[in-house]
Amino acid sequence: MNALTSGELKFVPDRLRRAGGGVCGPLSATLIAGGRSNLTFRLDDGTSSWVLRMPPRSGRPPSAHDVAREFRVIDALARTDVPVAKAVLLCEEESVVGLPFAVAEFVEGVSVQSRFDLSELDDNAVSGSASALVESLVALHSVDYRAAGLGDFGRLDEYAERLLRCWASQWELVAAADPELLAVAEELRSRLAKSLPGQRCSSVVHGDFRIDNTILRIADHPIRVAAIVDWELSTIGDPAADVAMMCAYRHPALDLILGTKSAWTSDRLPDPDGLTTLYRRSGGVDLVDWEFHLALAHFKIAVIAAGIDHRYRVGGAAGPGFDTAADAVGPLLAAGVESLGVRS
Repeated sequence: MNALTSGELKFVPDRLRRAGGGVCGPLSATLIAGGRSNLTFRLDDGTSSWVLRMPPRSGRPPSAHDVAREFRVIDALARTDVPVAKAVLLCEEESVVGLPFAVAEFVEGVSVQSRFDLSELDDNAVSGSASALVESLVALHSVDYRAAGLGDFGRLDEYAERLLRCWASQWELVAAADPELLAVAEELRSRLAKSLPGQRCSSVVHGDFRIDNTILRIADHPIRVAAIVDWELSTIGDPAADVAMMCAYRHPALDLILGTKSAWTSDRLPDPDGLTTLYRRSGGVDLVDWEFHLALAHFKIAVIAAGIDHRYRVGGAAGPGFDTAADAVGPLLAAGVESLGVRS
C-alpha cells in the first residue's frame, strides 16, 4: 500500500529534469518512513539521491499532510541560517503518482530515531547533539519570516486559540468512542479554552520538533544539524508553543506512538527543564504562559496518536506504532491536565 510502483515512478524523472534535478537514469524508490505522517521515499538514479514526500494513501484527516506547505517553507528557509534540505520539485497533479508529492535533495548525515541509534553515540556526542538541536530551533525562531517571503504563511494573531480549535476539531474526527477518554479530553479542552493566553510574539514554528525530525552531522566539531525535516505542521505561530511540543514529546508515551523505544524519550537527553534552559541560554524567546503551552502540546500529541489509531482502525495503515498508538492517548491527555495544575 505504501510502495511506489515502477509505473508511477516512470513519470518522475522528467519532472525532476525540468526542475533542474539532473536525473541520469531510471529511478528506484526506497521507503524511509512508512506514513505515521507523510510517506518518505529515497529516490536514487545510481549517481544522485533525492527524498520524495507524499501523503498517506488513505485514512488522513482533511487538510493534513500538506506537502505543498512543506515545500514552500523549506524553499524559503534555504535562504536563512536554518538548516534545511534544498527544495527541488513540487507536483500537485495527483495523476503522476496518485497523490501530490514534493522532492528535496537528499542530505547526508545521521538520523537518530531509536534508543539503539542513540546508544551508538557517547555522552559527549549526545550532549552536543542536544545543544545543536536547540540552537537550530532558536535559529528558526529568529528568522525574519516576512523578509523570507513567509509573511502570509499563517495568521499573526490568536495562535493558541486557533491551535486549540484545530486540534479539538481533529479530535472530533478521530477519537475512539471511549467515554473515559472523551471525558478527560473534554476537561482538558475546556480548561485550555478558559485560560487562552494572548500572543506575545510570532515566528515560523516547526510544530513537530524533536531529534528524529533532524539529520545530524555527528563527525563535525561542534556537532551540527544538517537539516530539519518533516515540516508538514509548520506555520507562523508562537515560538513558546514550539518549545513546548519539543518538551512534551519527551513523554514516554511517544514510544507507543512510534512503536519502538525512541531516542527522544531516553533519559540520556535533557529533560523538559534542561531543554528550556538550553533554549534560553541559546538566545530563545521568553517562554511566557508556559503551563498553557505545555498542556496544549500534550493535547496535540494525544490527537496525533488518536489519528494514527484511527487510520489503523479503518484499515489505512499497519505495522509498529499503529497498533499501540491508542494506548498513548490517555497518558498524554492526563499529562495535559496535570500541566495546568490543580483546578482552583
